[in-house]
Amino acid sequence: MPGANVPFPPMEAELVAELPQPDGWQYEPKWDGFRGVLENDGGELALWSRNGRPLLRYFPELAELGDLLPPHSALDGEIVIERNGALDFDAMQMRLHPAESRVRKLSAEIPARYVAFDILLWNAKPLHELPLERRRQELERRARGFTLSPTTRDRDQAQRWLERLEQAGLDGVVAKRLELPYLPGSRDGVVKAKHHRTADCVVVGVRWKADGTLATLLLGLYERDELQYVGSAAVPRRRHDEIRALVEPLLEDAPDRRFSEPNRWGNPELEQSALRPELVAEIRFDKLERRRFRHGTRLLRFRPDKDPAQCTWREVRPPRRKGDPTVGELLGAA
Repeated sequence: MPGANVPFPPMEAELVAELPQPDGWQYEPKWDGFRGVLENDGGELALWSRNGRPLLRYFPELAELGDLLPPHSALDGEIVIERNGALDFDAMQMRLHPAESRVRKLSAEIPARYVAFDILLWNAKPLHELPLERRRQELERRARGFTLSPTTRDRDQAQRWLERLEQAGLDGVVAKRLELPYLPGSRDGVVKAKHHRTADCVVVGVRWKADGTLATLLLGLYERDELQYVGSAAVPRRRHDEIRALVEPLLEDAPDRRFSEPNRWGNPELEQSALRPELVAEIRFDKLERRRFRHGTRLLRFRPDKDPAQCTWREVRPPRRKGDPTVGELLGAA
């Protein structure tokens, strides 16, 4: 676990619908990687996850940062991997592998970087006791050689980040109160806003509860002519009868196919049935992970006006627009 002088666990953020007004707030991009407290409190570099798990063995290329961190010093930040100008969370997940040889190979092929956004200790000085406004000044003054997350007090700039950084793989915008000290494990004075996205997907199947009611809709997208499973959306109880009436006719002559998804999303005890791919649903989602919806999705409406063949991966991976910043450009402005 972190050294005794390091405030831990890290501060957290409360999810809000929109960014707060600018008076007294600092805005930062929300990095989509692994939270990491980098510390050298006991004479040896360590990198801790938000729940106290040691991470340095999975990211050995970050060990060189120990040369920049004096004894009894600690930073708060995010471990990220950038590929083709965007963050790649799937590549982060690949690092959590038990074989050291595999980790070494990946660290050489797709190295991670550490993006620091707060300073906790420096040369045994408890900088975490200072308000954020002072801590940011100390971070910029002391953490020479580290990659620092950009910040702004301009809400319009933060709103542009929220709207334009999606293509760079970032996960929203965080706002922090300038007058507060670092509060370990607390959500006080820290909020995050995310830019939820929508997509039209083909309803390729359903899952049933033990009592015969619908549990979830199974969703797919076309890649060329192949319909690929992308995730699921819960069936709202209040709409159960309406949705059942839509899907039951599609059970007849449906393809013989089953769909799999990670256990943290799916329930293997639920029965599932494939459907003829004729129904289109508009859903709200957050992000993708390994070609699956990463967080909970929400059914918005059905789209009888849309041809299922139009539901392609472009729905969730649109091309980068002119002016969309890359991760490198964002950090270059820090």
